Amino acid sequence: MTLMNIHTVLDWFTTYSYVCIPLLAFLLDIALGDPKSKFHPVVLMGRIISFFEAVFYKETDNDTKKLWYGGIAVGFILLTTYIITSLILWFAAFINEWVLYIVEILILYITISPRSLGGAGFELNRLLKQGSLKEAREKLSWIVGRDTEDLDESEITRATVETISENTIDGVVAPLFWFVIAGPIGAVLYRAANTMDSMMGYKNEKYLFFGRVAAKLDDWLNWIPARITFILFLIAAFILRFDAKQAFHITIRDAKKHPSPNSGYAEAPVAGALHIRLGGFNRYFNKETFRPYMGDPLEEMNRLHITRTIYMMYCATVLMIILSTLTIYGVTI
Repeated sequence: MTLMNIHTVLDWFTTYSYVCIPLLAFLLDIALGDPKSKFHPVVLMGRIISFFEAVFYKETDNDTKKLWYGGIAVGFILLTTYIITSLILWFAAFINEWVLYIVEILILYITISPRSLGGAGFELNRLLKQGSLKEAREKLSWIVGRDTEDLDESEITRATVETISENTIDGVVAPLFWFVIAGPIGAVLYRAANTMDSMMGYKNEKYLFFGRVAAKLDDWLNWIPARITFILFLIAAFILRFDAKQAFHITIRDAKKHPSPNSGYAEAPVAGALHIRLGGFNRYFNKETFRPYMGDPLEEMNRLHITRTIYMMYCATVLMIILSTLTIYGVTI
């Protein structure tokens, strides 16, 4: 390769390097997974959320005050996250553009988690294959909020499939969507909002009003990504030779039955594509609840449906990486 060709390649990469960030962040996640550290940015977000919750939450406040102070807490959390992220990006840019580029990749990398989703699913599949129900229940409790002590293989499978499909939205599609819309800061702010929802979005006595703004914000931020996930799962079902037609039919019929305005658009197409039925009775803190069914039980639920869901998740992830890359490229040129 001549010196002129090298300069041409470098000029192209300098101009279009931003296009490669989604792919490189994905490859980094595949190679390293989600780092387990108390200094992980999402852990630090959790500490910021806990700090402002302690500042603004007062048990003696009436419902209206809790609603207002919860909204103010959300504003301060997002502002703090924005300032910290902006300072990091500014400092990286101050050093040089390559450091900034690496930091942007790292930021997107820590906001997506396909390997963690897949890894948790494969581990549960392995435990079920070995007949280790007790350990499977314990591992499942790490990734779901429901009580897992008495679940059989079918119910462990259902919980795992629901979790992987639902988290394809907030662990893959939504961070990439908001990265395309608003860059690294958009991805980080989305992750902060999603973390707030996971910590404050409960419909219990403490958070029913204080956490309402956080929950509604997460619903709003996931609205478009959830519908994109639906389309990606349909394409994934077609590519993987699952039942894409049934996935479409079940989603149109059942997605709106889900208590969340968004989760049904991930769970329903998976249920349709795999010929299984999701939803049903769950226990939370020893209290039984019922979630409307999605899908038809054409097949008996078993551990193989976990691996098929993982394949759909990874296929949808790759499709979203391609979509993000093409969108950024189209804007760049």
